[in-house]
Amino acid sequence: MTEQADPDKAKPDIEAVFRNGTITAFGITASFSLGFLSQWASSPGAWRLHDAAPAGAIICGSILQIWALALLLPIEGLARPIYDRARKLYLAGLILTGCGVFGAVVADVVSAITP
Repeated sequence: MTEQADPDKAKPDIEAVFRNGTITAFGITASFSLGFLSQWASSPGAWRLHDAAPAGAIICGSILQIWALALLLPIEGLARPIYDRARKLYLAGLILTGCGVFGAVVADVVSAITP
């Protein structure tokens, strides 16, 4: 019986320059996510129950983005399986954060037009 090769081991490592660019992009968008959350938290006005879901989505999405960034920072982040995992976490975090921001905007619009 022949041994099957591990597909992750067959993939080449990520180039350091490419990973550095990815780290920069992840860091910038994670800082925008945290900046939006900080701006929203410090804005005047009371928080309402409908703010909980968007805030939760932004917080969870930001955590995933930071987790993805943390996976890429060590030298092991050059390994293809770690890079791929970080990329998937980052995209999930970005989508979740985007949904949270969209939800916050929709909630603000709805609360502004309803008495």
